[in-house]
Amino acid sequence: MGTTWSLRFDNPRMMALDEVASSVQGALDRVVAQMSTWEPDSAISRFNCSAAGSRHVLDAEFADVLACALEWATASGGAIDPSIGPLVALWGFGAHAGASAIVPPSPAALAHEHQQVGWQRLKFDIATRSLVQPGGASLDLSGIAKGFAVDLATAGLQSLGLTDFLLEVGGELRAAGRRPDGQPWRVMVETSSATALRMPLQDMAIATSGDRWHVREHQGRRWSHTLDPRTGEPTSHSLASVTVLHQACMQADALATVLTVLGPQEGLDFAQRREIAALFVCRGHDGPQLIASNRWPVLASSAS
Repeated sequence: MGTTWSLRFDNPRMMALDEVASSVQGALDRVVAQMSTWEPDSAISRFNCSAAGSRHVLDAEFADVLACALEWATASGGAIDPSIGPLVALWGFGAHAGASAIVPPSPAALAHEHQQVGWQRLKFDIATRSLVQPGGASLDLSGIAKGFAVDLATAGLQSLGLTDFLLEVGGELRAAGRRPDGQPWRVMVETSSATALRMPLQDMAIATSGDRWHVREHQGRRWSHTLDPRTGEPTSHSLASVTVLHQACMQADALATVLTVLGPQEGLDFAQRREIAALFVCRGHDGPQLIASNRWPVLASSAS
């Protein structure tokens, strides 16, 4: 997935480090084999290259992630869209961007690729885990797969009997239990390039999405990898980042993407209606402005 992972854990039974590391790596390898667009032989790459009308039976993990992405696509009106692959490449990101994809696309190119995007085109039967290629669809699950990888690896660690750990994959984290000293795990939530909030995390996951990472610049224009599937364009509002707390990291990851695309006002309204614990960081003339949903302090308090 083009990133790293780390684990801190209490090990009272003195389990071998290799056994613990292999458990995490094995879970991540399963996600990569199914959902990495960087791997030409992955399940997602095979679907993206398949002919119109071809039917694919997905592995259970792939099906779970796609179902979650489609659920939030429906709820948000397309603020997250698993078929966003053509736009990701067009704007210079992902496995298929190419070295030349460092300039904004022409209106004609954008319109052409945008026609291939649309979660409503995907014919997915969750009961049979069957997905039909409608023709030209290119899946990209970057906005949710890392969070799922954290959850899958967490389940593996718990199956080993570990109860107290903090797992991180590419900046998405999930905490179980407490530190060896009895205190909750603590994580840093960036609010700007120079400041951060230090907050406790216990039996909870946290994910952040924003425009400070993975950016492109051309002739004075700067854009990030956060794309709005509804318009085909990178987001351009005042929102710098969104952090979401949830019991499942897959949900936190997906929701951070949804709220970042929706923006500060629409995103906050969405979070309030659905009781999502979210912290919005907006750019302001006097520095970053922090806006928390009603559920943010409740869950933050319960994790302390």
